[in-house]
Amino acid sequence: MAKLRVGFILARRFTLCAFANFVDVLRLSADEGDRSRPILCAWRVLSPTMEAIASSCGVTVQPEERLGDPARFDYLVVVGGLVDEIENLHPDTVDFLKQAAAAGVPLVGVCTGTFILHRADLMQGYRACVSWFHHADFLERFDRLKPVSDQIFVVDRDRLTCSGGVSSAHLAAFIVERHLGRARAAKSLHIMIIDEAMAAEEPQPGMPLALVADDPLVRKALLLMQQSIDAPLSVARVVTLLEVSRRKLERHFREALAMTPLEADRLIRVEQAKHLLRTTRRSATQVAADTGFCDLPHLIRVFRAAEGMTPDAFRKMVWTTPTAPEQAEIPKRKASEL
Repeated sequence: MAKLRVGFILARRFTLCAFANFVDVLRLSADEGDRSRPILCAWRVLSPTMEAIASSCGVTVQPEERLGDPARFDYLVVVGGLVDEIENLHPDTVDFLKQAAAAGVPLVGVCTGTFILHRADLMQGYRACVSWFHHADFLERFDRLKPVSDQIFVVDRDRLTCSGGVSSAHLAAFIVERHLGRARAAKSLHIMIIDEAMAAEEPQPGMPLALVADDPLVRKALLLMQQSIDAPLSVARVVTLLEVSRRKLERHFREALAMTPLEADRLIRVEQAKHLLRTTRRSATQVAADTGFCDLPHLIRVFRAAEGMTPDAFRKMVWTTPTAPEQAEIPKRKASEL
């Protein structure tokens, strides 16, 4: 009998890559090599209707079993996708998840699967991981739950949640290590060309790592800036989206970060430019376009003011140091250093 049994609930228009990453970690850990035989762990896609389920990209998955008794699984994984579909989970599936919770079966929310679990009233009192991209969506739809959007996954007792994408592979590896050992978790990731398992506390890629704020309004504004990094929003547009006055937003930024929203936006874009220079071979001109600068001279001017060197000089420096470029530390910055 398999040591690890996992059931999957796929929401309509679920995210295919998040599901596939999770399943492949299980598949590669279940047997020797990549032979894919479900010996040490088993997984099934569940549904109340057995109708094919379409992912957000249009590819469909055929369920393998009806819901039945949730206690036959060690974990139940809810894979979400498009935010607009979170209200459309079948009532029988909601009842099934509640039965699972009552029976003590750990529930896993992947991507907006966390939203679905919360909508089913199964996340009260738990911390929940939400993608930084969906942080604002979560705040708009739910209360009584603080979303965590600055790490790749969260394990809070019998609720495990992750931000989706590649983070679902790391959460699956965490579960595999817990039940089958570290070697099998590492083997799965290596075959998937993922260097090593990441801890839950690792920051989500794309987050504005240079800026950390507890103020909810500031965090929402930073997320808006991050999401539009290649086409920066004006401060006027940010306050319109957040439905606050410019004076209020600037006061919150001053108290939380000791800088203006405009300075914060510039810092986020400079840090993203540094990341691209450090980890890719894109030209400086392309980096300027990808980070919302008007042109290369604009990037050079702002970059030199912030870092004391040109983008090309920065790239030469990080690529000639003993530390691998992608591992170089991103320092915390203050407005006075811009």
